[in-house]
Amino acid sequence: MAGPYPYPDSSPQQPFPQGGGYGPPTGPPTPYPDQVPSPYPGALPPPVSYPKPPRRRRLLFAGIAILVAAVIAAVVAALVFLGGKEETTDAAVTPQRAQAAIQDYMDALSRGDTETVARNASCGLFDEIKDRKADMSLAKLASDAFRRQYKGAEVSTIDKIVTWSPTQAQVLFTMQVQPARAQGQAERQGVAQILTLDDELLICSYLPRTGQF
Repeated sequence: MAGPYPYPDSSPQQPFPQGGGYGPPTGPPTPYPDQVPSPYPGALPPPVSYPKPPRRRRLLFAGIAILVAAVIAAVVAALVFLGGKEETTDAAVTPQRAQAAIQDYMDALSRGDTETVARNASCGLFDEIKDRKADMSLAKLASDAFRRQYKGAEVSTIDKIVTWSPTQAQVLFTMQVQPARAQGQAERQGVAQILTLDDELLICSYLPRTGQF
């Protein structure tokens, strides 16, 4: 074949099927609805608001709570007051008992009763101590020192009692003493540590306030 073979310019365009698909059209295009209808008929109901309790009821509850708290506070205060009052009025170390116990201790020092002095000084442990040599030696030293200074002593007044517990107290007292090397009497103060044990008052320690023991 002589001469160039003509190339066709273009193929005829095929129209796209209606409906946007690639297959053959099955009918006219279906329009998209403007608004989908709501399954709930009519307008939505307003939100439900739960009613608050009446003001009078709230005030009633608050009043009851305050009343209960006041009753509890009153009961606690009464218990504290009664406990403190019982401890004060029923204290084991009274001025009368303290004066008698201190006088017995002064008498034991004056007559050289070392066992009584040691029993008091051990502060409740005397009966359970197996070796009492050291206790008896200290009691003898205390008695000898007291007799070198005084011929005797008489407790005249209880000046002050400081209660540490129902069974423990510190006592300031005044005594009339007879000096060992002088005539007449003198007034001296002393401090005693007292312990109540089995209804017995023990002088755990004794310290004169004036003079030298």
